[in-house]
Amino acid sequence: MTQKELKEFLDEKVLQYNKPFFIDSDPIQIPHRYSLKEDLEISGFLTATIAWGNRKMIIKNANQMMELMGNSPYDFVMNHKEHHLDNFDGFVHRTFNSIDISYFIKALNHIYTNHNGLENIFKLNATKDSLQPAIHELKKIFFELPHPLRTTKHMSDPMKGSASKRLNMWLRWLIRNDKTGVDFGIWDSISPSLLSCPLDVHSGNVARKLGLLTRKQNDAKALAELDASLRKMDNNDPVKYDFALFGLGVFEKF
Repeated sequence: MTQKELKEFLDEKVLQYNKPFFIDSDPIQIPHRYSLKEDLEISGFLTATIAWGNRKMIIKNANQMMELMGNSPYDFVMNHKEHHLDNFDGFVHRTFNSIDISYFIKALNHIYTNHNGLENIFKLNATKDSLQPAIHELKKIFFELPHPLRTTKHMSDPMKGSASKRLNMWLRWLIRNDKTGVDFGIWDSISPSLLSCPLDVHSGNVARKLGLLTRKQNDAKALAELDASLRKMDNNDPVKYDFALFGLGVFEKF
């Protein structure tokens, strides 16, 4: 395909998959239950944190996290007492367990209490062409409190070579306003042009087959290469193509 044909092909796939039906089988359905900005942010953040492995299991366990917070994540984060964290005893998703989520709750409280919320961290630390340095800063702030060493592995750092797939997916949810009711677009202080594509096995494999990516590992360098390719096709909304790459990989086995 020529560059023009490739863009037309992927634009069609975006229109095909960036629709409300996408929500039904995707972890984004968890934050879609909420209307309060902070509930959306926190439910999305915790859901994205465990978004690896089987999608049905991700959704099931994200549901369980919300239930253990009384289905009011912001209220729970801000008003919980130490003994309320006992709610999470026995919770586990892969290697993310009750120790990790208990610390995550404390760290989120710290961010809303002392750093003016999650959006503010990204607004202050975004560069003119990327949010990856802001993800690095989020991790630094997130672990300012005394914390279990094991928990640090559950937040990626682009400055240490990670593609940060889950955090980039969460940022897509919050920043990109797709006008179709899938992505929320509630962080209007940050331009969607700064977003990076959530790079995983599916999107990476499809991107390589289409010539959008040559690097073999799914790491920070591959993400930068894919970002550059997608921005050539749409500099204002590059991660809309996440729907195309994901749809082709997961639904069409491209």
